[in-house]
Amino acid sequence: MSDPITPCAEALAAADPDRFAAVMALPGAARAPLFAVYAANLEMARAPWAAREPMVAEIRLQWWIDALGALATTGAEPRHEIGPALLKIVPEALELLVEVGEARRADCWSDPFEDAGRLHDYLDATSGALTLAAARALGLSGHEAALRAAGAAAGLANWLVALPELTARGRLCLVGATPAALGTLAIEALARLEAAEEALQKAPEAARFAMLAHWQARKALVRAAKDPARIASGGLRVSEFSRRLSLLRARAAL
Repeated sequence: MSDPITPCAEALAAADPDRFAAVMALPGAARAPLFAVYAANLEMARAPWAAREPMVAEIRLQWWIDALGALATTGAEPRHEIGPALLKIVPEALELLVEVGEARRADCWSDPFEDAGRLHDYLDATSGALTLAAARALGLSGHEAALRAAGAAAGLANWLVALPELTARGRLCLVGATPAALGTLAIEALARLEAAEEALQKAPEAARFAMLAHWQARKALVRAAKDPARIASGGLRVSEFSRRLSLLRARAAL
């Protein structure tokens, strides 16, 4: 890996090991743009949790929104250790990362999602936009609807896995989130994920490379749909052996 990419890879290895593993499973040429995109996402995901005061957290997040927006429009390098790696990311991918940052303002505050529609909008603008940004960074055009749908479905899977911790911290919860309601969300997300995967079967490999980060989503959604009570108990997480094996299978299927 080139020097500008090294800080991105190191940050992901430490704080987002699932995406790090997914990128490392891909051919070398795909790694640099994905490490850069996912590292920018990581910085924005961490910003809302870096301060107890919501307004202070939002200021940290705003820095990234402004920096990525300036890079997309003027080419100004963000003054951050991952800034050099972001210089080669195409403007469309950067604009999608700005969308992710704007949506993550919700992470700074304790207001719950009022209904499933609000939650879906959030997931579409975070995980959905990130998946599309990854594909655009790899040079893929088109396929926006399927990539966003797959990303949002995977985002729901990640949200369900993290829900016990989010609930304990009073962030990103859903009003009326009974086990039955969460099970229904999982069923619906699984259907969207399957439809998106089918729509992308004949897409260029860049689409599948961008989707590899979702390799654990299907299993989590199936578990949540079959036994929603597992969500609150943290039972959607899998063993390290199962995690590694499922990644190998997902990579072999590309």
